[in-house]
Parts: sequence; structure tokens; C-alpha cells
Amino acid sequence: MTGPQGLGVRDLSVTFGQTQAVDHVSLDVAPGEVVALLGPSGCGKSSLLRAVAGLEPTRAGAVSWDGDDLADVPVHRRGFGLMFQDGQLFAHRDAAGNVEFGLRMAGLAKPERRRRVGELLELVGLDGQGRRSVATMSGGEQQRVALARALAPRPRLLLLDEPLSSLDRALRERLTGDLHRILRRTGTTALYVTHDHDEAFAMAHRVAVMAAGRLLQVAEPRQIWQRPADESVARFLGYRWFVGVRALRAAGADVDAADDATVALRADSLRLSAGGPLKAVVLDASFSRGGTTLRVDVEGLGELEARAFGATELAPDAVVALSLEPEVALLPGAV
Repeated sequence: MTGPQGLGVRDLSVTFGQTQAVDHVSLDVAPGEVVALLGPSGCGKSSLLRAVAGLEPTRAGAVSWDGDDLADVPVHRRGFGLMFQDGQLFAHRDAAGNVEFGLRMAGLAKPERRRRVGELLELVGLDGQGRRSVATMSGGEQQRVALARALAPRPRLLLLDEPLSSLDRALRERLTGDLHRILRRTGTTALYVTHDHDEAFAMAHRVAVMAAGRLLQVAEPRQIWQRPADESVARFLGYRWFVGVRALRAAGADVDAADDATVALRADSLRLSAGGPLKAVVLDASFSRGGTTLRVDVEGLGELEARAFGATELAPDAVVALSLEPEVALLPGAV
């Protein structure tokens, strides 16, 4: 006998005409685990999620739960919850009515429905607001109702497709933290689709990076950030420059890696530092999100970017010192 296995996806393919949306993907999601599907628009992540839900026909492969093949199981019998970008709430129902809908369909007695609805509204931060019309709610409040509705029947798997992408940045960042807390508190098994790196890293136990219908890397967030599988993954994560360890050492940086390794750099991989070992000439500077981005010509390395805290004002041709972040990203082959 074996314990619960959770979701199993094996060699799954989804096509639309001549387009291969999902290309022989295999992925496991263990009970209680949150896995984020991360990739650019059109990479196939939503098609994969919809195929898992049973909303898209598959060309090949299999989807299973606890080892049982779901090929002949319709959407409404899979025991999966769904939450989409627009929430898809019932406009004619109040918040409680939306959350209650699935429980009513499942045949729960009224007292149990009321108890469960109250429990879920409190969980998502809407305690006492069950009688409010969802039409009067903000976008963030509506997504909280949608989450409560999806969780109400206690789904064995929750499928979330870009649930926060329509919200403004500040609200999205706040709800990311709330959603992370709720999924952990309820022990919910979830497959979470997003194109936002920070959202995926904050939300998931593991991140699956997709491109052109294929999985490029599946690992814990820290591992993906510090050890991208290849240059394509690194570029998607925002790394723009790739410099050999030997070149960095020759320029004065201290790098804990093999001589033949390659370091992936972002603008914030290099920092303005009075005692930094790298010497550079400022080409131009621009302020963005709490700091200054510097375009610099680094001695021995060429043109790169660096970051300085605050609204640092540096004129072109200023000579500055830079330091390399201690935990740099290394491509395969590094020690």
C-alpha cells in the first residue's frame, strides 16, 4: 500500500490545429504542495492547467490523481477547484451566495453551509460581509470571494490561472501574501499559473518554468534563482549578462565558483559600494522603484548595469566602485 500521491501528469500534449501548446510535459504535485507554472504569455501554462482540469482535450499523455487515470472523469467529478483571473462570480448573488453555491450543489445541509461560508469569509478577510453584493466590491475583494468559493468544497486540488494579474501592483503584492498564508493554513494542494516571478517565488514550494510548451526547469524558488538550468531560463528571470568567472576575478571580484563557470548578472547583481573591488565609469543613470539604475562601463568587463540605493545622483563619466552580490547566479557546470 502507498500513501496519497497527488497529481500526476505524464507526457502530456495539447494541440490547437498545428500549434503544440503543451509539448510532452511531465509533472507531479504532492499532497499539500503548491507548484507554480511560470512563463511568458503563450508558453502553454494555462493550456496545461486547463488540460489538468479536463477543460481541454489532450492529444497524448495522461493526468492522474493518486495514481487513478482521469481520462474518462468529467470536470465536475474530478474534485478540483478552479479560480481564474476575472473571478467569474455570480453577479446576482451576494458574497455569501457565491461561496455557498458549490456547497448547495453538493447537497450540504443549510446549517453546515452557513458554518462553512462564515469560516471561509473569515479566512479570506471578509468576515461579516457575506450580505454585500459582489458588484459593489473592489477587484481585490471580488478575488477574495472567488478564492473562498473555490475552497469551500474542500477541493483535493486547486487550479489557479493568473488569479491576481488584473489587479494593480500594490494590491497584487498584498494579496500574494494573503493567498500564500491561506494556502499554507488550509494545506491546499495547488497548481498556480502566473507570469510574475515574484508572485511565483512567494507562492510556491516549487516553480516549473515553461517556454514554448515545454518545462525547462522544476525546482524550489531559491534553486531556480541561483542555479538556472540554462541561459534561456536565466534570461526569462531577468538575467541579461553572462560573464565568465575568470573574467570577473581578473577584474577584481571574489567569486566562489569553478574557474570555468559562468555567472548570470542582473542590474542588481552589481551594487554601488565605496570599497568595491570593481572599477567603473558611469554612462548614465535613472531612478526606478527605490533605487538608481546605473549604466556603467566596468573595467575589464565592458558595459553592464548596477544599482544604487535611493535617488543617487551621479553625472556621466563619474568613476565609481562596485561590489558583486555574494550569492550570484551560476549556470550549469559550476561547482
